[in-house]
Amino acid sequence: MDVSNPLERLVERAEQLMQRIEAVLPQPLQSPADWGQAIAWRYRKRANGCGVLEPVRHVGAMQLSDLQNVDVQKEKIARNTQQFVEGRTANNVLLTGARGTGKSSLIRACLHAYAPQGLRLIEVDKADLTDLPDIVEVVASRPEKFVIYCDDLSFEEGEPGYKAMKSILDGSVSAATPNVLVYATSNRRHLLPEYMTDNLTQSRGENGEIHPGEVVEEKISLSERFGLWVSFYPFSQDEYLRVVAQWLSSLGLDAAAIAAAQPEALVWALERGSRSGRVAHQFARDYAGREQRPAARGQGIADVQGLAEEAEL
Repeated sequence: MDVSNPLERLVERAEQLMQRIEAVLPQPLQSPADWGQAIAWRYRKRANGCGVLEPVRHVGAMQLSDLQNVDVQKEKIARNTQQFVEGRTANNVLLTGARGTGKSSLIRACLHAYAPQGLRLIEVDKADLTDLPDIVEVVASRPEKFVIYCDDLSFEEGEPGYKAMKSILDGSVSAATPNVLVYATSNRRHLLPEYMTDNLTQSRGENGEIHPGEVVEEKISLSERFGLWVSFYPFSQDEYLRVVAQWLSSLGLDAAAIAAAQPEALVWALERGSRSGRVAHQFARDYAGREQRPAARGQGIADVQGLAEEAEL
């Protein structure tokens, strides 16, 4: 190029400017170069607004047999997942209920169980749900089966991800992609906050809403798009202690040590205000880490037992 020509210099500078602008503009989501490097992926937004699928190098180890006191829920999720990986019809799944009872762990366990049959997982944060159509488009032609996983899903009114999720589940013009399902966990069954005024039967709401009953319909419309609802419930004391025993056994403690740990396990749950699989696991990790002086641990057990009985967990 003859840089002595003012017009050519102007064209060159314009091309350089366009290259710089293109470098900072959001780019279409690209498929990973090697899908074989991981069984789980995480969708992340970069500072420039570009989305990327990052491999999860270390997926938390969890087997279906490790999960206790959720046999009914486990059977439903495992059956649905098996149908999915075998190419049969299956449903999107909403797992709701008490915290720490194994909702997320059950999804991870299914991933490990069915990964050899081609199951893959893509974790998407609530803030990035508006990009779900792009993610589905990238994986639609892949031979693997993909679970889009949204943990602790709930929405406040007006959040954009709400409508994006509705469209992906059931309501978009395009047909559902046969190799993609959505598995979501939530503490809210209907995913949106509900108010007493939503249940009023008047034909006009206090805020001017002409048909407040339709507001209720809108709030439950997202959860209804999940074909399979699986509910989880707080553990009883016996169920909690069985989970504690299972975790302590997996960490190498013998039956005598496990029996001795029960009073402390009850106090641990009392202090946390919850009996759940998560609390049981946390106690087991703490107790097993301290189990280096078994003789000394015998002191004070009676006092701990008394405190646990007073609490009547």
